[in-house]
Amino acid sequence: MTALTQSKDDTLRQQVLVLYLSDSSLDSRVLGWSLYDGTGGTSPTTGDSDVPPYPTGTGALLDGWRLFQAAQLLPPYPGHEHDVSFLKHEFFFEKLAPAAP
Repeated sequence: MTALTQSKDDTLRQQVLVLYLSDSSLDSRVLGWSLYDGTGGTSPTTGDSDVPPYPTGTGALLDGWRLFQAAQLLPPYPGHEHDVSFLKHEFFFEKLAPAAP
């Protein structure tokens, strides 16, 4: 079977894992997360739980997730070093998995 005649069962779909870490290091603690499953195996396609899927970003790497984006490190504006805002240490991971039957 060639790539042009692949059956639907052979099609790989993207899963995306977003981890918000306590600092810019991949081995820091996970504070927040989201998982988006494009395989059709879950409904809805997003899922969260009370327990992070990995304790650190390196845990995701060790499990086969590929890092494809990390947030830019921007210094705080002078006088705003202690302001509370969005979670700035955001890492996007992907994994390719077969489509759900």
